[in-house]
Amino acid sequence: MSAESQKLKLLYLLQMLYEQTDETHGLTTPQIIEGLYERGVEAERKSVYRDLDALRAFGMDIVKLPTRPVSYALGSRTFTAAELTLLVDAVQSSRFLTARMAQRLSSGLASLGSQHQAETLARNVHVDGRIKMQNESVFHHVDTIHEALRRRAKVAFRYAKPNAAKEMVAQKDARVYHETPVHLIYSDGCYYLIAYNEKHESFPAYRVDRMVGLRITDEPAARNERIAAFDPAAFSARTFSMFGGEARAMTLRVEEGVMGAIIDRFGKDVESTVVEEGVAHVHVTVATSPVFFGWLAQFGRAVRIEAPKSLAQEYVAYLEDIAASYRPE
Repeated sequence: MSAESQKLKLLYLLQMLYEQTDETHGLTTPQIIEGLYERGVEAERKSVYRDLDALRAFGMDIVKLPTRPVSYALGSRTFTAAELTLLVDAVQSSRFLTARMAQRLSSGLASLGSQHQAETLARNVHVDGRIKMQNESVFHHVDTIHEALRRRAKVAFRYAKPNAAKEMVAQKDARVYHETPVHLIYSDGCYYLIAYNEKHESFPAYRVDRMVGLRITDEPAARNERIAAFDPAAFSARTFSMFGGEARAMTLRVEEGVMGAIIDRFGKDVESTVVEEGVAHVHVTVATSPVFFGWLAQFGRAVRIEAPKSLAQEYVAYLEDIAASYRPE
């Protein structure tokens, strides 16, 4: 065997083990020898054993499977088959990815497993048919925002929303926003840029896929104590669909039948106190907005605003306004 073939032999062997084996599928020694021969490399049984030992010494988890005849496999990988299934399912169900991007990423993830695992993933992953993004600008925008954060520079963009005819229309007379990027948040299937607005001293949220002409400017980003102390987890917990509003502390009266939904939204560590059988008071801080009121309305009488009373009255007015719009003139 030539010196060049000897150099490639270990690489070919590792490639075969990586692509064709896992904890339940192995290659026998004759199969390994045949596979190497197909790649132009001659091998004999003893040399294969030495090569397997060399891969083990290098740190590869080469295991002997209890098959008849004995077979060899790559026993562990970066991700288990179950973990790959979760990752592929998450990619396929992400709204911010186009169908083409989701398929490309899923194929890349599947290649991290064996061919047998990739085939299982292709059969088992369920796509629920949720609407996908229609363009891939969000990927480029995410990269641009990360670069702006690294440079500590402001970004400039126009912001668009769909009109009644489903056409994307630039907001605020197509003016260009100049904002300090603070954090990227993934919420409800979309990416949002949390920015700092110096004029209003606030943290507006912009959907990344609705940004038009996003670019990094030469203007340095604003820096202050509020930006340094920004907590993305707390921001996400109190903000519904990234819809801005005044953050207000409140007490909710919650029946135990819907406590699971409250925990799903605010976390298991949300402050709560049982006040009577089957009822608890839950204490949260929420950015009040029509989106929050809409979320609250889905629970009917099972969740009500206990305090402050002023907020309860705002909620009543919100519901009455909707009801009035359905009454005959």
